[in-house]
Order: sequence, then C-alpha cells, then structure tokens
Amino acid sequence: MVNGFQKLPNFLQKVTILGYHYFITHFLKLCLIPLMAFVTLEAFHMSSYDILHLHPNLLILVAILGLTLFTMTRQRSVVYLIDFSCYRSTPPRCLKFTSDTFMEHMKQTGFFDDTSLEFQSKILRRSGICEETTAPEAMMCIPPQSTLKTAREEAETVIFGALDNLFANNINVKPEDIGILVVSSGTFSPLPSLSSTIVNKYKMKSNIRSFNLGGMGCSSGVIAIDLAKNMLQVHKDSYAIVVTTENITRNWYPGNKKEMLIPLCLFRVGGAAVLLSNRNSDRWRAKYKLVHLVRTHKGANDTAFKCIYQEEDDVGITGVSLSKDVVATAGNALRTNIRTLGPLVLPFRELLHFTTTFVAKKLLNPKMKGYIPDFKVALEHFCIHSGGRAVIDELGKKLRLSAVDIEASRMTLHRFGNTSSSSIWYELAYTECKGRVLKGHRVWQIALGSGFKCNSAVWVALMDVKPSPNSPWEDCIIRYPIVENC
Repeated sequence: MVNGFQKLPNFLQKVTILGYHYFITHFLKLCLIPLMAFVTLEAFHMSSYDILHLHPNLLILVAILGLTLFTMTRQRSVVYLIDFSCYRSTPPRCLKFTSDTFMEHMKQTGFFDDTSLEFQSKILRRSGICEETTAPEAMMCIPPQSTLKTAREEAETVIFGALDNLFANNINVKPEDIGILVVSSGTFSPLPSLSSTIVNKYKMKSNIRSFNLGGMGCSSGVIAIDLAKNMLQVHKDSYAIVVTTENITRNWYPGNKKEMLIPLCLFRVGGAAVLLSNRNSDRWRAKYKLVHLVRTHKGANDTAFKCIYQEEDDVGITGVSLSKDVVATAGNALRTNIRTLGPLVLPFRELLHFTTTFVAKKLLNPKMKGYIPDFKVALEHFCIHSGGRAVIDELGKKLRLSAVDIEASRMTLHRFGNTSSSSIWYELAYTECKGRVLKGHRVWQIALGSGFKCNSAVWVALMDVKPSPNSPWEDCIIRYPIVENC
C-alpha cells in the first residue's frame, strides 16, 4: 500500500451490522444460557433421591448439553509469540539512500525524462521518509543491477540478518527445533524457493513443514501468521518461524509511467522474522498471545483487484502500477474487515451505543450524526501498515485515533520507508522501544495490500514487554517522535 489520491469512504456505511454480527456469532451460546440456568435451578430444588431416580433420557439430555457447552467454549491450541526480529541495514550490502542521492542516481541512469524526474522529486518531498533509509547495493550501480543473482543476494542478506538476530536472542531455540516455516516475499519467487534457502542455510530438519508465499503483497505478513497459526493448531508442541520481506532489486522500474514510479520512490529494504510456539511451557517467556486474526479479500471487485497491479507499460517495461482508487479501496477493505473484528474486540456497551444511535437515526432523526465505534476502549496500540503518509493519516482519522496512536506507523515510514509486509513489525518494535507495551495491552496490526486485501491480527501482551537486543530502533529511538516534516 502506498499514497493515494482519494479520501476514504465513510465508515458508517455497512458497519451498521456490528451489533447484528455479534448476536449471530454468539447465538448458540446465548440460547444455552437460559437453558443451563433452568437446569441448575431445578437441580437446587431436587432432593438426592430425586436426582438418583432421574429419567435416563433426562440424564442423557443434560450430558449432551454439558458436552455441547464444553465443545463450544474450549480453547484450541494457544499461539504464543516468543520473539521477533527486524532486519537492520548494514553496509556494504545495503547503503544509505538520501533524497539527493536518489535523484542524482535517477538522472545518471538515463532512463527517465524530465517529467518523470520532477514527478519522483515531488513524491519524495511529500513521502514523509527521512534521509537514513537504505537501498540494496545493486541499486546503487549505474545502471542498477536488477538480476536474479543480485535479487537473491538482497533477499539472503535481509532474511539471514533477521534470522541470525532472532536465534542469537533466543539461544534455547535452535534451527533444528523449528517444525514449521512460512516465508513471504511479494514479487520475488526464485527456484529453489526462499524457504528452501533458509532450510539449507540453517540445516533444518528434513521433516520441517515449509511454505513459500508469493504475490500476496504488503498484507502477506498477517497471511503468513494465519498459515502458521493453522499449522500450530494441528501439530502440537511445535515451533514455527514466519519470515516476511520484499525485494527492492527485482522491483526496479526503468520507465516513465507515473503510476509505476510511486513504488520506486517509497519502497526500501526491510524484513522481519517471527518466532511462534504452541507449547504451554513457553508461556512464561512469550511476549504475546494471538487472540484474533481476521482476513478480508476484495478481489471479486474488478476495481479492487486492479488497483495494485504488476504489468508492462506501453513500451513493454514491467512494473507495479498503482491506480488512483487505491486509498478508497483500502477504506472499503478495512470497513469490511472491522465488521468482523469489531464484535470480537469491542465491549458490549460500545456495540450497544452504536446500535441505539443507528436505530435513532433511522427512526427518529435522519440528520442525527452517526456513531463510529471507539476501538481505543478495547485496543491500546495500533500498527497500521506504513505504506504512505496519506493512508496512515486517513485511516487514523476514520478510526478516531490520536497522533500518539498512529505515531509508530508514521515514525516507521519516516525512518525505514515502506518496507512492505514487514512494516507492522518495525512499528511494534518502535512501540516496545518506547516502553509502552504493558501486560494485558492489546496490539492491533492492520495490513493492507494488493488483491485487494485487508488483514488484522490482535495480540495481547503477556508481560511488560521490553525491546529485544539489536532492535532496529536501538540507535535512533531517542530522536523519535519527529514532529517536523522531513
């Protein structure tokens, strides 16, 4: 996701079924409450003789009710997040890419006309990205070396950097202990796969269940978490690693189509590795527990499907095109997503407030201002994909978030640029470094990407979380938040 041009649609449309969805979701449980209450009251009024001589059919009914209640309320395997690590750029593989360096580099390549160069300069000025972001070494060559070899070098540098740090910070978990591996890289899918590359590098066991996701866009990080979660529900006492990144080298676009120049200006090097577990013995050292994961796919809509699209331009050069509908599409996808997520996280009073306001508006006063649910009463921290400043600000406005609530997203965009699917982990690392995540706090990660997809993950902190060693913010957190424009 990157900057767009249109405003988000109003959240009041279609969100009105939050209360209805809550009722339908818990309908069977609500029906069981009066039935179980009746059985309990009757049991209190019966003597021991009456209980011993109950009709066999009644005993069977009570047993069925008890078994049904147990099945509906029992928890499946809990997914713990033990730790995560974000890649820290280090020379010479990744070099600092300032705005001046970027523009001078673009001029020297000879691929861009004056109109395209001016457009890129304009995007950079408005991007909200600082002068310390990095690009792969191959992109600093004249002309850039966008080959399979250099793309693989970038991927290995980022992925191995994140994994090395993850294993160094968790010495009790060794590569051979990992039972599930999920890797996501949007546009780079070599042979052998990146997941196989990791298995080879760290000599993981032969029966590891590995997956390689491609073409899933900036929302693929949460998709990878969902896949790992499903595998952990099946395979008990297992460790899982999720790796998410994007490849800048392979996305180089030497053309003049404006819609394809935006990603070139905003995307930077980044990646993250996440260690998950379903072992009860890991609860004491886990940072978080996964409580909700909701996925929304708007691909059935042609406009949503085409708003972020990899294709060839008029002269046959391949690039990723972003339409002017991207922000509006993001709003539609998020609105659909929170219709499912809202009843899962919002307290009953918030749902009741929304429902009564909606009914009053429909029946009594059509001019009455609608009520947007306040997610801050249920969630303490928000990690909105840092694809662009306009998207972050507009989503923050529609969700009634304060400047502090969207601070992690804004500062991640400022310091690291658009790191695609890994951006939500840089944002969580920022919040940890600020010492804001306390035991019991809930974190909402919102991932937006091509397809079009909006995916949400909600985590609850199991401790007062401290940043892991070698955090990407370790050497610069004291300078943030940045108030002025860069």
